[in-house]
Amino acid sequence: MKLKIYLVNSTTLKDNLYMKIFLNIFLTIISLSTYGQNSNIDNDTIHTDLFDVVYSEKLEQPLWIRYEVLCPLGEASRNGLDFRIVKNIKTSNDDDYINNVWDKGHLAPASAFNCDRETLKKTFTYLNCVLQHEGLNRGPWKELERFEVGLSKIFESVVVEVTVYFEGDLVIVNGGATVPSGFKKTIKFDNKEIMFYFPNNDVSGIDWGHFIMSN
Repeated sequence: MKLKIYLVNSTTLKDNLYMKIFLNIFLTIISLSTYGQNSNIDNDTIHTDLFDVVYSEKLEQPLWIRYEVLCPLGEASRNGLDFRIVKNIKTSNDDDYINNVWDKGHLAPASAFNCDRETLKKTFTYLNCVLQHEGLNRGPWKELERFEVGLSKIFESVVVEVTVYFEGDLVIVNGGATVPSGFKKTIKFDNKEIMFYFPNNDVSGIDWGHFIMSN
């Protein structure tokens, strides 16, 4: 009963559509798909305090990331924080995000790690940053991140994996980094999985439930 009351009052599950999506998800177990489908992996997994990531120095973009939502109730401020480069790894940088539609998109979201200022700061690394269309990053992607944090207030563990795809006619920005074609996000909780696929374009105004992958 407490679970049901929470979902009705949640800011991310506040309408009937979200409720129906969530209840359907509870009844669906989706088979796990690994990041091995991405043929561009050229580095080993890098382990950090907050996430594991596979990074392509050739593309200057992450290829896969895995994290667990850590601080759903945190309220640390992100004011003044910006992405920083990582020593000895060739990543994208500020030049790749100037005068274009590509946001500095977190793969492991800041909202999942705002326990305190120092923990939050660790998410602002270019290992955790993708060229993500502003319509996606500020729209359904952001709303799905809120959903993840909401789940972690209910379940003991919420683990997320994101695979970054590079398919078709790829765009290389002036700074040299390659723009991803899409993102597959898998959210794992309570022995269940939900998978989403987002094309990396302007999907603003489209509900994140539209991007759920079926079996």
